[in-house]
Parts: sequence; structure tokens; C-alpha cells
Amino acid sequence: MAFELSAFKVINRFKPHILMILLQICVASVYFLTEDSFNQGLNPHIYVTYRHAAGSLMMFPFAYFLERKIRPKLTLAVFLEIFLLSLLGVSLALNLYFASMKYVHPTFMTAVVNTIPCMTFIIAVVFRLEIVDVRSPRGIAKILGTLASLVGVMVIAFYKGPAVPSLKGAPIHLGTNSVHENWLKGSILTVASCILWSSFYIMQAFTLKKYPAKLSISAWMNCIGAAQSAVYTIIVQPKAAAWSTTSGIDLWCIIYSGAVSSCLNLFIQLWCIEQRGPVFVTIFNPLTTVIVAVAAYFLVGEKLHTGCILGGLIVIIGLYSLLWGKEGDQHCIKNQKQSFPACDEQKKPDDHALTLSETDIP
Repeated sequence: MAFELSAFKVINRFKPHILMILLQICVASVYFLTEDSFNQGLNPHIYVTYRHAAGSLMMFPFAYFLERKIRPKLTLAVFLEIFLLSLLGVSLALNLYFASMKYVHPTFMTAVVNTIPCMTFIIAVVFRLEIVDVRSPRGIAKILGTLASLVGVMVIAFYKGPAVPSLKGAPIHLGTNSVHENWLKGSILTVASCILWSSFYIMQAFTLKKYPAKLSISAWMNCIGAAQSAVYTIIVQPKAAAWSTTSGIDLWCIIYSGAVSSCLNLFIQLWCIEQRGPVFVTIFNPLTTVIVAVAAYFLVGEKLHTGCILGGLIVIIGLYSLLWGKEGDQHCIKNQKQSFPACDEQKKPDDHALTLSETDIP
């Protein structure tokens, strides 16, 4: 019995960590499915629109029934915040990201996208959402862990090293996608999408304080993001024929991505941001790069270079360092929470005594 209780405490303590790791595995699986669909002709912007439309249809029933009693009133100010959140992290960021795929290679995109934790960390420090004490070991661990993760993804992107022999008879075969290089245009689009995503993570922390209904926020972001993306896609792709999905893989890609990336991803991110802050969520993003590289080697038969292995190890070391540093924040928060009840208990006897004296008055 004691062992079960201790195991439950450990799982409960590391629940955000476990959820974020499982989420990165799911996001990595979406990567292979979408790449195959894009290679077969699915327009990325139409994919973003359909994906979030499917996500909103899946999310609204859960939000309506599960949060019916706890959902606060949706004011105009909160709705405008959700509209801005959808624009930053759902419609605009994703469409800019997929637009950059035409102009730069995936290695460059991976390197830039994995700087999101560093950007988010800096913005969070500016807005005082993140505690950094450079005099404490945990504060130093946060800074070094963030830098190590950045160095790791740079190693993965720009240092190949000797290739590890690829496996024969890979079970999955993906086509190749042509890239028309335009470094300046592609880099601007990629960096802009990363800045938008970092701002998106930070803004979620503020919105959750005003409207703590995570399922409802996820449903609204999917719905509004799909509408915003539809307007953008009509501008860049006015042909009606492009909106039809004839391939079965396209349909399954939209449904699966809507369930995983648009529903599960948004909800878990919101929950973890509420529990541990926006930086905690973003530091797990580089794990997707490592998972995709390893899965591509075993499943697709792509070559795995030693630079990728070395960079992956550096990313994991940086991740553990940053997580250890953030554990200190949880102890500070717990100590603060424990101090407030003590103050309340000291006040209660006085209030109670006042009540008794009033009742004695004839």
C-alpha cells in the first residue's frame, strides 16, 4: 500500500513531464503523415484550415459538456484575446512556417524552430513569468540548459559527421519534396513564425488567468484559427479545385492531425502552461527533432549521422538541466502557497471571536 502511494505521488509530481514527452512522440508521428501527404500534392495552407476545422468539431462537444458548470462568461475582451491567440499560434504562424518550406531546406527550418524555447525564455523573463536567480545553482542551470538545447539543435542542423549505415528494407517509403531555394525569403518567414509561436506561448499564460477553461479555449482557437486560415488560403490559393481532397491519406492526415496536433496538443500545452509556465512547455520541443531523426532511421531508412546523435545527446542534457532548474520554482511556489493558509488560520480566531461577541449583544 505504501509503495502504491509513493508511486502515485511520483507519477502525479512528474505528470506534466510525462504528458509533454508523450505529446512530442505524437507530434513526431504527425510529421511523417503530413510529409507523405504534402509529397502527394496536399496544399499545406488548405491542410492547416481543414486540420483546425476538424479539431474544432472534435473539441467543442468536450468543452460544452465537461466545462458547462465551471466555464466563466466569455466577455468581449477575452474573445478578442482568444482571437489574437488564434492568429499568433494557429493560423498565421503555421501558414508562415509551411510557406517557408518552399524556400529553405528542412535542416535550416529545424534549427530555427528549435530556438523557440530560447525566445520564449527571454520573453518570459522580461514579463516576469520566469524566475531566474543567477546567484543560485538552479538559476544557472536554467540558463545553461537553454543554451545547451540551442547548441544541440544547431549541431543537428549544421554538423553531419560520418553517416551511420542505414537499415535495409525500411517499412515506410516517403517521396521527396522539391525546394526552390530563396534563403532570404525563407529565413524571414521561418523566423517570423518562431517569434509568433513564442509570443503565443507567453500570451496563453495571461489568457488562462482570465479564462481558465482550457477545453473551451482550445475549441475556440481551433474554430477561429480555421476561419482565419481559410481567409489567408483563399488569398494565396484562389482555385476551388485545390480544396478537394481525393486521396485517402489526405483525409486520414487531416483527421489524425486535427485530433493530435489541434486538440490534444493545444489542451496539454494549456494545462502544462497553467501548471509550470510557458517555458516548461517549449523546452520539450527539441525532443521532436531527436524523435523524428531516430524514427526516420528505423522506419524510413534515412541516413543517421553522428552529428545528429551528438546533437541529440546535448539537447537531452540541456533539457534535464533546465528541468532541474525549474524544479526550484515549484518549491518556491509551494512555500508561498503554504504561507498563505497560515495567515488565514491566524485571522480566523479573531473573526470567530467577533462573531460570538456580536451574537451576545441583546
